[in-house]
Amino acid sequence: MSDDTLQQTSDLLRGPFELESAPVPASEEELLALLAERIGEMLERQPEYLLSLLYRLDVLEPKINQALHPAAPEMPALGLARLVLERQQQRLLTKRTIKPAPLEDMDDWAW
Repeated sequence: MSDDTLQQTSDLLRGPFELESAPVPASEEELLALLAERIGEMLERQPEYLLSLLYRLDVLEPKINQALHPAAPEMPALGLARLVLERQQQRLLTKRTIKPAPLEDMDDWAW
């Protein structure tokens, strides 16, 4: 992940996961660890809020269920952190590659 992408991904996650006071991660692994730690706390103290947040971040429910399954290959917090990170990276890629056409004929609209 490039430094620019890492910074943008980190910025997208700081607010929703209340990581504003955390140090800026220097690598994707550090961001993943930071996010996994926060998600672990949220799983214990605010599970409903976490699930709501995952829904708003557009993390797919079947993937969430796989990460939370007892037979999952990694700890639930790490699995969910990985899903969130992947989704935000996809979101950034979409924003970079798909530019909406500018709106035309807006002069005719009277507000």
